[in-house]
Amino acid sequence: MTAVIMAGGKGTRIAALNSAVPKPMLPVCGKPVLEHQIACLREQGITDIILTVGYLADQIMAYFGDGSRFGVRMEYIREDAPLGTAGALFYLNGRVKDSFFLLNGDMIFNVDFQRMMDFHRAHDAEATLLVHPNNHPYDSGIIVADEDDRVCGWLTKEDERGWYSNRVNAGVHVLSPHILELLMRPVKTDLDRDILRPSIPSGRIYAYRSPEYVKDMGTPERIQEVERDLETGFVQRKSLRQKQRAVFLDRDGTLNKYVGFLKRPEQLELLDGAAEAVRRINRSGFLAIVVTNQPVIARGEVSWAELREIHNKLETLLGREGAYLDDIFICPHHPDKGFPGERAEYKLDCGCRKPKPGLLLQAAEKYNIDLSQSWMIGDSESDVRAGEAAGCRTVRLDAGLGLREAIDRLLP
Repeated sequence: MTAVIMAGGKGTRIAALNSAVPKPMLPVCGKPVLEHQIACLREQGITDIILTVGYLADQIMAYFGDGSRFGVRMEYIREDAPLGTAGALFYLNGRVKDSFFLLNGDMIFNVDFQRMMDFHRAHDAEATLLVHPNNHPYDSGIIVADEDDRVCGWLTKEDERGWYSNRVNAGVHVLSPHILELLMRPVKTDLDRDILRPSIPSGRIYAYRSPEYVKDMGTPERIQEVERDLETGFVQRKSLRQKQRAVFLDRDGTLNKYVGFLKRPEQLELLDGAAEAVRRINRSGFLAIVVTNQPVIARGEVSWAELREIHNKLETLLGREGAYLDDIFICPHHPDKGFPGERAEYKLDCGCRKPKPGLLLQAAEKYNIDLSQSWMIGDSESDVRAGEAAGCRTVRLDAGLGLREAIDRLLP
């Protein structure tokens, strides 16, 4: 596998910190950002690396040379004039024969790259974008994807929004060489605006949802945060190559007020303290994953599109308070028949409807979760039984124990 790192930017927002070095060379825990990136790639066997360089390029090239000192092979594409976020990729035509990783040179990450490439190839994608939730989605670019993870929309932070899923473009991509054919000459080109967004109608642009660590170096505050995360091992622990821990959360009566069968977004209202509790989970390094029975699908009372809008509101409300969910797993089934308008294909005795553990097992497989080190929290006996069946520790909420109080007791 080959990685291409875009390292030509000037970094105007961070220039006040150190204008004498290019942004990818800013020191983080004593090493340039780029050196951290190369070490992460090398550890996973990605040793063919191409850097696009421009601003203060000589510093980067003098430091890394041919890459042999760092256990990799490095080549350079030098921009004589700024070519935007994609113009320099023109020079990759004929140089890369297979899908490759495209990374921004101003961020710290720890991503299971083989897992992402497997997703890309399984979907026969032209481009795969790593998307993740963050604690400020309201001012981030949001990727809209369908139930098959196919990208169907792209919201910039300036766009007017309704309710939305917290899928933020992280700046980690896998691109097919066919994408390069869209670059006819080396001119200033924006990857998102000029290449990827116009390619959405092809149906071959996909969103790869991951909870792994990806953070850019846009401000001095973010550099300080990243340094803390590196020093505490938080960056390494978030990689899906490592076993994860999760807090599984029921939805109704745990995160939002119980109203019976919730069928419309306007019925959803966060419980007091729910967002604060989820923020605590996010900061702890545990994954925050909702597992919810939704028999309204089987009963024909809510469509999948309507349920997505309900969950979009849930994610939007949490995001406004700096909290996020890593994923939502849904059981749409119901074994009892005889409801007007019911959907026969969902009328079955499944393995995912709580109190069975199927939803938790699905999440564990997707995110490499150690269930024995995880918690299931809900307000019903079926939540507790599902957690126990999956091998989790469990907490049942009641009138005297809300989610915030439970999280305060459980997490450091």
